[in-house]
Amino acid sequence: APRPLLEAAGYVGLGLALDRVVGVVARRVVDRLRHETPSARRLALVSFAVGACSAAGPLAYALWLAAKRAARDRRGTKPSWMWERDFDASPPPIVRTKGNGDDDGSAPHVVVGADDAETNDGLFSIKNVYDREMQERTRKAVMEEMAIKRTSVTVRVPATSANLGPGFDCLGMALDMWSELTVSRANAFSIESSGEGADQVPQDETNLCCMGVKKAFEVAGEPVPPLAYVCKNRIPFARGLGSSSAAIVAGLIAGLVLTGHKLTCWGEESLLQLAAAIEGHPDNVSPAIYGGVQLGIHTGSRWMSERVTVPAGMQVVVFIPDTIGKTSDARAVLSQTVRREDAVFNVGRAAWLVNALNMQRFDHLAFGAQDRLHQPQRADQVYPHLYPLIDAATKAGGSAAFLSGAGPSVLAFTSGASGDIFAQREKERVDTQVAKAMLAAAQNAGVNGQVFITEPVETGAHVVHAEPPYSTKLMKYRGDV
Repeated sequence: APRPLLEAAGYVGLGLALDRVVGVVARRVVDRLRHETPSARRLALVSFAVGACSAAGPLAYALWLAAKRAARDRRGTKPSWMWERDFDASPPPIVRTKGNGDDDGSAPHVVVGADDAETNDGLFSIKNVYDREMQERTRKAVMEEMAIKRTSVTVRVPATSANLGPGFDCLGMALDMWSELTVSRANAFSIESSGEGADQVPQDETNLCCMGVKKAFEVAGEPVPPLAYVCKNRIPFARGLGSSSAAIVAGLIAGLVLTGHKLTCWGEESLLQLAAAIEGHPDNVSPAIYGGVQLGIHTGSRWMSERVTVPAGMQVVVFIPDTIGKTSDARAVLSQTVRREDAVFNVGRAAWLVNALNMQRFDHLAFGAQDRLHQPQRADQVYPHLYPLIDAATKAGGSAAFLSGAGPSVLAFTSGASGDIFAQREKERVDTQVAKAMLAAAQNAGVNGQVFITEPVETGAHVVHAEPPYSTKLMKYRGDV
């Protein structure tokens, strides 16, 4: 029975029981009143009135409670007795898919929570008919979404800078520098690359874009059909700006869109798990997916990432050498052991950097970007231009500077940008003078290259075109996708 009715019945029963007790006591009191004084009779009558009120109180409260809940139900508010959750504001039901679709002759089905049992996450339990109806609606909606397979998709993905100094393999930032990947169903496999590193990236299925697409089809439980790839590479190849992570993330998203398969984000970050499994760490793939500055950790069971604030007015000046740098070479020079004082130094600097970003303290960033785990070794054995460029950038007014990822690019933070920089007086900013100082220092170090002035971007990889499109006449998405 509904809880309000049970509560009302309980209060009525309590009232009747109290009324019966009062009645028995009253009869005995009346019998004794025949032999008592007038003052004693008055005291007994007052006691009887108090007892009667205490008996009527629960009954009146029960009637008020029932009327209140009935009025709330009429307004459309869901009664509290229809559902129970462990938290006051819990996430939506966790949706998972099972089955391999056409591979095993059975259609994939969706599981929302579990029948009369908690899910693995322990957040959602089916308690009654209302929840079962919501489960069925969610199942139908997800099945309709997954039923749409697309023939072509174009994904934009940003460049990223990993580590940000002391945050080795855990901190990364997305930059306003974009590559594009278009994948279309075709009669035969083909791949076409243009732009940065077009003659250096693999032109077969070992290309990281292809590997990302393959993984997405595998997760969807479908074989990879013949596909045509068109890669427009605007992220410098092998320069420490996340070109490999961009390719992986773009391929994964393209494959998911083509299959119509959806992944769980809240509480699982499934896309991050797939990308980090291929890349090996989250410092590049996390900002490539989510944008902004991301702090990633491994819990022992999965990768997690959280956004760190990007200060307003921040710009990024990147010196990009003409020569490439291999991550494997940059990692080979690192020691397998770390001195305790160096570990303490980096823990403090990484915490200081995150706090400075969150507090938007440009004047604190220089200390936060210092490092002892990887930059000294790489500067000594691989990139002799690193510290001369860091010193030149900070002396010219940069807030901080550090090696971008595994190098060889060097990145500097600057402040003062407001709106479109080409409509702003240069004296209000320092990006131009920092860029000139870094170019001069590189030339003195015998390293040729160029500078790229950009800014952090809060948006990660996203679909810019799809066939058939997601947008309809009545519902439009950004860019009319």
